[in-house]
Amino acid sequence: MATIHAVHLAFVFGLLGNIVSFLVYLAPLPTFSRICKKKSTEGFQSLPYSVALFSAMLTLYYGYLKNRAIMLITINSIGCAIESIYLIIFMIYAPGRARIYTAKLLAFFNLGLFGMIVFCTSLLIKQSRLRLTAVGWMCAIFSVCVFAAPLSVMRLVIKTKSVEFMPFTLSFFLTICATMWFSYGLLIDDFFVATPNILGFTFGIAQMILYTIYKDKKNVVLPEFKVEDAPNGTKTSIQLCTTETQGKLNAMNQTQESKIVKGIGDAPAEAIELNV
Repeated sequence: MATIHAVHLAFVFGLLGNIVSFLVYLAPLPTFSRICKKKSTEGFQSLPYSVALFSAMLTLYYGYLKNRAIMLITINSIGCAIESIYLIIFMIYAPGRARIYTAKLLAFFNLGLFGMIVFCTSLLIKQSRLRLTAVGWMCAIFSVCVFAAPLSVMRLVIKTKSVEFMPFTLSFFLTICATMWFSYGLLIDDFFVATPNILGFTFGIAQMILYTIYKDKKNVVLPEFKVEDAPNGTKTSIQLCTTETQGKLNAMNQTQESKIVKGIGDAPAEAIELNV
């Protein structure tokens, strides 16, 4: 009777885990809607999405090796599709260097490393139980990487005192999701599913605390921009505008050094604004 009860509870938590995980995958939608509207990735990073795609692919492989793992197979299939769409959008609107960096991440994680894992475990490990254990350990390790990926964003929040690039909805659903999957893994006695979600819960709580601390700050994080990354037709305008502005600042400095800050505010907008 206790076993039947545990199976039913596992099904409930697995179903809830699927639902909440789906919401987690949808949480970045406002971010990518903003990227599409502004046609720029601004300060957002592709690393969390690349690592999440790799983890979903690896867990999907683990689900196929494991008997009766329909809960793992369904949500990770959906996850692979959604994360792929996010990365395609990011690649479309990312500047040159960010696009190249994302392509390198995809080539390393999602083609090279995943292909090597499937190839080695399929050919070199003959016993199915041992293969499942090996892939399970890999899933646990990279699930931790998924939960740790937002650490770079948390560092940015602390540094800039702005939560602009750390949506609260993502942190909230990440915490709930970790709770559901920890319970599911515990009920089916799957160490590889349950353990990483302890860390996921911890990071989720930490992100929500940071959001509470810095949500009222007005600091704006500006995207990194270099003249070399601008289209050819705009480089001359940028350089001329910069030179003109610098000349006016030098002139003001010579005549009234103590009022430089006020002078910048009084300078004509067309002399200061970058023509991009």
